[in-house]
Amino acid sequence: MCGIVGYVGAQSALEVVIGGLRRLEYRGYDSAGVAVLVDGALVSEKRAGKLANLVDALTESPLPVGTCGIGHTRWATHGAPNDVNAHPHLDNAGRVAVVHNGIIENFAALRAELAERGHKLASETDTEVVAHLLAEEFPGAGQDLAEAMRRVCRRLEGAFTLVATHADAPDVVVGARRNSPLVVGRGVGENFLASDVAAFIEHTREAIELGQDQVVELRRDSVTVTDFHGAPAAFREYHVDWDVSAAEKDGYDYFMLKEIAEQPKAVGDTLLGRIGTDGRLVLDEVRIADEVLREIDKVVIIACGTSFHAGLIAKYAIEHWTRVPCEVELASEFRYRDPILDRQTLVVTISQSGETMDTLMAQRHAREQGAKVLVICNTNGSTMPREADAVLYTHAGPEVAVASTKAFLTQLVACYLVALYLGQVRGTKWGDEITEVIEQLAAMPEMVDKVLDTMEPVRELARSLKDAGSVLFLGRHVGYPVALEGALKLKELAYMHAEGFAAGELKHGPIALIEEGLPVVVVVPSPRGRSVLHDKIVSNIQEIRARGARTIVIAEEGDEAVVPYADHLVRIPATPVLLQPLVSTVPLQVFACELATAKGHEVDQPRNLAKSVTVE
Repeated sequence: MCGIVGYVGAQSALEVVIGGLRRLEYRGYDSAGVAVLVDGALVSEKRAGKLANLVDALTESPLPVGTCGIGHTRWATHGAPNDVNAHPHLDNAGRVAVVHNGIIENFAALRAELAERGHKLASETDTEVVAHLLAEEFPGAGQDLAEAMRRVCRRLEGAFTLVATHADAPDVVVGARRNSPLVVGRGVGENFLASDVAAFIEHTREAIELGQDQVVELRRDSVTVTDFHGAPAAFREYHVDWDVSAAEKDGYDYFMLKEIAEQPKAVGDTLLGRIGTDGRLVLDEVRIADEVLREIDKVVIIACGTSFHAGLIAKYAIEHWTRVPCEVELASEFRYRDPILDRQTLVVTISQSGETMDTLMAQRHAREQGAKVLVICNTNGSTMPREADAVLYTHAGPEVAVASTKAFLTQLVACYLVALYLGQVRGTKWGDEITEVIEQLAAMPEMVDKVLDTMEPVRELARSLKDAGSVLFLGRHVGYPVALEGALKLKELAYMHAEGFAAGELKHGPIALIEEGLPVVVVVPSPRGRSVLHDKIVSNIQEIRARGARTIVIAEEGDEAVVPYADHLVRIPATPVLLQPLVSTVPLQVFACELATAKGHEVDQPRNLAKSVTVE
């Protein structure tokens, strides 16, 4: 969601902050701004639109050089994306500047109070009230800005990360977090604050993980962390094990293309170290006792968007390998329908960032009901893993493009590992059966690589469809969630109408959409593992082709039954049935990326979307 950067040190704060904001552009935003402390005064600039608009404004009217400053890229919640609503927000005297990620739920009441006391608020945002409250709590030089922030935070409700600086507190930046990410970068003679380590990775790889309801004070040579009441607070220091080059495009036109190409390695990395010396599956991060897992009588998977589709695929594996019922829930709906959970329920939450607010709140609700929670996540130290009973980290590395690719494949691998581990603990899978599946998974990076090497016809097909108005996707069994994911990618990137359907539902309504020339992508199950479903989906292809559809068929090598009915045939390697999504998804990623490019769209930062959705 919103990108936040703070800096205090000896360098030009403006240069550091702008550089950090550039590396946070992947989060999605619609305006940007900065504020710098210079000679006892605050100077600020902000602009709607891309960061380039702000840089142009700063080039035309340069700000004085200072060594303490903050910056922000905003994803609009309260108020339109314009110059006035962009961050930072200042008080009436222009002495305090605040940037914010999240939503302050009681801002209307606070705004009314401030108005009664004579404050003039210029924007429509919830953030501006914080600037005015800080101005009241920090009336002048000699005061403690961190204490002022603590007093303000105790009045706020909702989810927020706040970073502020004050003209009367030279060389000090303070931050606070509740339900929204904030990380410290510790340097030599300088320190950093950001919503993501990518913002300061060029300068330091030493980081501090802030906990819930904590305030941090940054000076050049010190970092002080307290809770909202001023008591010293515990925090975790860690070393970031990737550097700035990992977030560069490496010669690709888009981050998404680079990340699609990185998928074989990411899948392999997620599998590393999972087999113990005794040949048994080992998931070190899963800190739930075996005896507890043996008592589980239901699994509930909770996620949003692409992660939800990974969960739908996981359901097939979990139920097949463990014989435990599995439900898959949209996080945004989960806690509003009074779900049935108890101590025999295992809740699996999936989030690339570990900060997805809908999923985080659903996870908290599950724990309140006594369920055990296991998180599948890509981001070490994020909120969801910290608050769970167990975590299984994927090892996708930084994913910069908003539309998820390698995170999805590694989430699938992690889901398979969870299913196998449950099968091992509960005795529903023998050791040699688990070893066989692990060996099959270990072969998947090579198979994904093989798919990537054969994608030029898919790119050509995508370019030929740039004027199409709609695309439908059909699948059966694990191919149905793949169809949903293919449609989502096309919506995200190409801004096209796209729908995914279970192929068996075709005659229950969707077939009415078929018309001459309509592109329909069909994910075909293996004729070996699911022969009955294979025959049925071949019949579906015949039905839609007879009505004029342009059929784009994804089928495994050696499947000749589909050839007469495919206008375009995309071959994938033959794989075990449950693992097929690891290869069948890849052509759909390439297809969506190429079609969006042909339409002239921004692939890495689709309109209206953000990488990490940290508000409900």
